[in-house]
Amino acid sequence: MSARIYQRMKNAMQSGRARVGQWTLEFEPSDAQRADPLMGWAGSSDTRRQVRLTFPSLDAAKLYADKQGIDYHVIPGPERTLKIQSYADNFK
Repeated sequence: MSARIYQRMKNAMQSGRARVGQWTLEFEPSDAQRADPLMGWAGSSDTRRQVRLTFPSLDAAKLYADKQGIDYHVIPGPERTLKIQSYADNFK
């Protein structure tokens, strides 16, 4: 059982920075998805794929994974770059 721990990034449709600092633990898929014979929807028998746990810090997520015996790897988030610009730059 392995998992990945990553930091939530701001969505493109999101103007605020709510819940951006949270860390998420998500299990790696253990088997491939297959098409359902009746409906054709993609699915699998792996129910851990549906579990997504959030933590306030990276240390809390690591502590939980260690306590539960889950192998994990941490995916660092990209650096936040600021585009400093003034209103007058629109008219240059």
